[in-house]
Amino acid sequence: MRNLLIALLMWSGPALASDASSTDDLINLVKQDCGSCHGLTLKGGLGPDIRPQSLSHYDVETLSTVVLDGIPDTAMPPWRPLLSEADAQKIAEYLLQGDLK
Repeated sequence: MRNLLIALLMWSGPALASDASSTDDLINLVKQDCGSCHGLTLKGGLGPDIRPQSLSHYDVETLSTVVLDGIPDTAMPPWRPLLSEADAQKIAEYLLQGDLK
């Protein structure tokens, strides 16, 4: 199942694989793709709550690593095939602050 999810993500999102992803693209990724597991309001679902108040004990680097490499033995897939390190950092900042600059 996890391999199927990764294959689908790789097929559907090659445009996100560069540092040039727009802010709108990244926000849509978080709301739609992350929201499919973490809930459309990011309050939790299959995955945990990922709103800023729930992640405040993490730093940008840690969250960027989770976004890029996933969490082994969980449903959290690695996004490294689709996202650059810069984009993962922007997503981590968004998750911690609630906005992208």
